[in-house]
Amino acid sequence: MTIEISPGIALEIAIEDREATPRMDNQDPAIFGQTPWQTVGPFFHYGLPWKGGADLVGKSDMGARTDLFGEEHYLLNLSSPTGTPEGEVIEIAGQVFDAKGVPILDAMIEIWQANAAGRYMSIDDRRETVPIDPHFIGFGRASVDQDGVYRFRTIRPGRVPGPGNTLQAPHLAVSVFGRGIIKRLATRLYFADGEGNEKDPVLTAVPADRRNTLVANRRDGGRWWFDIRLQGDAETVFFAV
Repeated sequence: MTIEISPGIALEIAIEDREATPRMDNQDPAIFGQTPWQTVGPFFHYGLPWKGGADLVGKSDMGARTDLFGEEHYLLNLSSPTGTPEGEVIEIAGQVFDAKGVPILDAMIEIWQANAAGRYMSIDDRRETVPIDPHFIGFGRASVDQDGVYRFRTIRPGRVPGPGNTLQAPHLAVSVFGRGIIKRLATRLYFADGEGNEKDPVLTAVPADRRNTLVANRRDGGRWWFDIRLQGDAETVFFAV
C-alpha cells in the first residue's frame, strides 16, 4: 500500500527515516557509470611556460614555445628582472627521451636552486649568515622545443647544508612534466666539476653506476648539457619526494 504524504508533513520526517531516491545529477553512476581514467594531456609545453620563464638572469623570451603561437596571440609579458644577480652566469640544455631513445617533444622542465652564495629565496631558508640575492628567485620553467631540447640561463648555485653537518655539492632540483606523467618526476642536476660531488649525501646514496645520470657535462661553447631519460637502460635516477 502506498501512502501519500503532503509536502508539509514530509518536512517533519527525519532525514534518516526517508526513503532514498535515485540521484539524477551527473555524479550518479547509474546514469553515466565510472568516469574513465585519463593521463595528463599534452598541454604543458605550450600552456604553462611563459616568456622568460627559463631566463633567471636577464630579460628574454626563453622558456616558451613561441612557434606555437601566432604573433597576435602571444601576449604574455616578459619576466621583469630587478637587477643583475651575483655569480657565474651559465647555460643549461638537454633533451628528454622516452624508453626507445626518441626525443619527447611536449615535455616541460622546472628548476629550483640556491643562489651563488648557497641560499634559497624561500622563507624556509632562515640562515642569516648567508646573503639573499634580491635579483635572483631561483625558479625557472622551460618547454622543450621542436627538437625536444630545453634551455635555461641561470646562475651556478652555491653549496647548501645537507643532513646532519654535511654540505651538499652545487646542484639544481629538476622536475619533469609531460604527457602521460601523472605526478611530476623529481631528479637533480649536478656539475661534472662540482665541488663536493664525491661526498654529497644525496649523490653518494645513488648506486655508483647510476650517478652519471645526474651529472651535467660541458659541451662546446661552455654550455652544460643534461639529458633526461624517462625509461630504458640509461634511465635517469628519479627521487620519491
